[in-house]
Amino acid sequence: MRLARVGAGVLVAAGVSAGVLTCAGTAAAGTPIMQPDQGRIGLALSHDETAGLAGGPVPAVVSMFVPLSRMGAGLKPDTTIYKDDTGGVHASLRQVVSEAADHPDGSVVIYVNAPGSRGGRVLDVYQNWG
Repeated sequence: MRLARVGAGVLVAAGVSAGVLTCAGTAAAGTPIMQPDQGRIGLALSHDETAGLAGGPVPAVVSMFVPLSRMGAGLKPDTTIYKDDTGGVHASLRQVVSEAADHPDGSVVIYVNAPGSRGGRVLDVYQNWG
């Protein structure tokens, strides 16, 4: 079971990186973020990279391997995405990324979490805009 989680995390990281490279051009690769003390690694995407990711196949492919229940979203206070009373986000990966991409200065930071950390979440996506 542990290997399956690690494999999913590696697949997600590789898929996001490949998707960003494919959708946003070869010069774009995101800015790597290493947080070993927090048990995660990530990519900070520019606005163009975020828009490329939102418009490409990567969110759908990632969702085939990582269920929504294993993804977390850090939403901006002025989000239009529904969040229930317990903090549960009711949106797909594509919706979270697309909402950020729809803002002129919008971007996302995507983290792949170590197995067993972050309440069992494999992937966390944080929205950013002015």
